[in-house]
Amino acid sequence: MHGDPPKPAPAKTTPTVTGRRWGVAVAILLMIALAGAVYYAFSGSTGGDDQRGRGRFSRGSGPVPVLADAAKRADVPVYIEAVGTARALNIVTVRPQVDGKLIEVNFKEGQDVKKGDVLARIDPTTYQAQLDQAVAKKAQDEAQLSNARRDLERYERLAATNSINQQQADTQRALVAQLGAQVQSDQAAIDNARAVLGYTNIVAPIDGRTGIRAVDEGNIVHSSDTSGIVVITQIQPISVVFNIPQQNLDQVNAAVEKGALPVDTMRSDTGAVIDHGALTVVDNQVDQSTGTVRLKAELPNKQLQLWPGQFVNVRLLVDTLKQVIVVPTGAVQRGPKGTFVYVIKDDNTVAVREVTVTRQDELQAVIDKGLEPGEKIVTTGFVNLTEGSKISISAPQGDTPAAAGGGQPGERRNGARGQRRGNNNGAPGIAPGGAPNSNGGGTPQ
Repeated sequence: MHGDPPKPAPAKTTPTVTGRRWGVAVAILLMIALAGAVYYAFSGSTGGDDQRGRGRFSRGSGPVPVLADAAKRADVPVYIEAVGTARALNIVTVRPQVDGKLIEVNFKEGQDVKKGDVLARIDPTTYQAQLDQAVAKKAQDEAQLSNARRDLERYERLAATNSINQQQADTQRALVAQLGAQVQSDQAAIDNARAVLGYTNIVAPIDGRTGIRAVDEGNIVHSSDTSGIVVITQIQPISVVFNIPQQNLDQVNAAVEKGALPVDTMRSDTGAVIDHGALTVVDNQVDQSTGTVRLKAELPNKQLQLWPGQFVNVRLLVDTLKQVIVVPTGAVQRGPKGTFVYVIKDDNTVAVREVTVTRQDELQAVIDKGLEPGEKIVTTGFVNLTEGSKISISAPQGDTPAAAGGGQPGERRNGARGQRRGNNNGAPGIAPGGAPNSNGGGTPQ
């Protein structure tokens, strides 16, 4: 037993490098699988619907729904728009021309009166007495004149026979002339007294509407009173004063040479036309502080919708473009190369067409180059359009076509506002110098 060699102790085993790498790789794979399962559990039920919804309108997945219209020829009125102030055609402060007690007031506040209507009366007693006195004085002088003329006839007969001195006849002739002049003076005094007596009846100098009465019956009034008795304002017809930039002065003057220019007044809230009139005056100088020119128009105001001091929108018709090509304003887009439209081909695909816009407003744009009458163009739904995109033309729904065509919110607001304005005003006008607007998000490719 002592001769057997001792047994060696068991050696410790250590993992190899290759085994450690495999373990790390397996752990990473397990973590990736676990993360994918968690993501699918929480987002798989909702994300799929969103992706499917987006896929329906994504490029290449199907035709893009749009609204379309055709380019057409039309007469387009050219307007200059401004903000004006309504003014009474005439304003008169009715004041007494003589002093006295106000014994009658024959009008009501806010009453329409005619020229010559008696508005009030002042006590005429004193002025009637002055007239009677002047009449009596004339009668007295006329009697003296008649007697002097008879004496002159006698003196002339006696002087012809040398019965009296010729000087006596000449003196009598001068007395007759003197008394004749006195009678003429008496007549002038009568006319003056009669006029002063007439001033006791206070009459309306113009047609118009009375305001708030300044004095009441029984008051003593004077010709020096500044407030007067009442103010009469002529509001039928009425005038509107407005300013335009001096850059438009040449255009207005050229149009005035051809005839009277129509003027419309419109409400600031709805754009509805209030009244129609004509331009009457172009001021003879430019306001150097503002660079504008004042214009004045006259309107009949039969419905009394305009009131002195009221602010109104004004549009002045200066020209009419005959048979030009027009498209809806929403169809005109702006890109890096300028303005363009999407033209619809026969195969229901679109092509980007650069156009030149000369005038534009909320409703329509005038195309100078790039389109022909009858060509169909996209008016709403530009978000997913590119050169060659397949489209499907949808029918507009009510006055919100953007809802059917998938247009942007800005397009919908512009379209609705334009339709409301068109219904109120009739044919839309184009303001001079209008710049093209970008209503859609497409860009030419």
